Amino acid sequence: IVKLLLGYKETDIKAVNRCDETAFDIAEKTGHLEIASMLQQHGVQSARAIKPAATNPARELKQTVSDIKHEVHYQLEHTLQTRKQVQGIAKRINKMHSEGLNNAINSTTVVAVLIATVAFAAIFTVPGQYVDDPNDIPPGDSLGEANIAPKPAFIIFFIFDSIALFISLAVVVVQTSVVVIDSKGKKQMMAIINKLMWFACVLVSVAFLALSFIVVGKDEKWLAIGVTIIGTSIMATTLGTMCYWVIRHRIEASNMRSIRRSSQASRSRSWTMSVMSDSEILNNEFKKMYAI
Repeated sequence: IVKLLLGYKETDIKAVNRCDETAFDIAEKTGHLEIASMLQQHGVQSARAIKPAATNPARELKQTVSDIKHEVHYQLEHTLQTRKQVQGIAKRINKMHSEGLNNAINSTTVVAVLIATVAFAAIFTVPGQYVDDPNDIPPGDSLGEANIAPKPAFIIFFIFDSIALFISLAVVVVQTSVVVIDSKGKKQMMAIINKLMWFACVLVSVAFLALSFIVVGKDEKWLAIGVTIIGTSIMATTLGTMCYWVIRHRIEASNMRSIRRSSQASRSRSWTMSVMSDSEILNNEFKKMYAI
């Protein structure tokens, strides 16, 4: 359109508006460099080049206000577009968090049921013979009692296995009875339940190791000792690594909160700053994947 208008002889290439601007000035101010170059090729000059001596304080003030208004409008439009993009990213990340939490809840429920099943079955399938003949009960024993019942290893196994059983059942009851909609509430509940499942796994491991000393017998105790060393190393490494990530996340989250408080106290609440704050929050929320 500009090129066609410039092709007419009737077009006044020196025309200025009320702000004392030519078409070239407006094109430069609005950032249309291609149109500005086209105007310059057809002889359209800046108002200053046409009227270099024109000095009107009122007009200059009006021009300055117009420039500031245009710049503010451009900044607001750019900020709105950036904010929409940030909000879109936030929605996607929140959806990922929600799906991850739901998967973790389902997985924890399945694991709790498995641990409860194994712990329940282990108590009634202990190795060794039982007193099952009512007419032939050895002195000091009772009907249905296992021969290994008085041994300390069996007592450790029975206590730890029972605690693991009831912890798993408690987790199953909570998971099937409590419905949490809020994302923060889900994270808090999952953090507590996961620690309980860690504890239950440790109890089941100790119960297994205690019973292994009875199963292998006195002559093959080295097998039980070897299994104890291997199992303890694996569990200690796994739980130690998980605790390291949890503690590291807590420290990073605390540092981020301190930085955010200090930055919010020192800066003005502009739209641009709010977008920066949103991006920081998204970063922090992404790191919370390690919270559980």
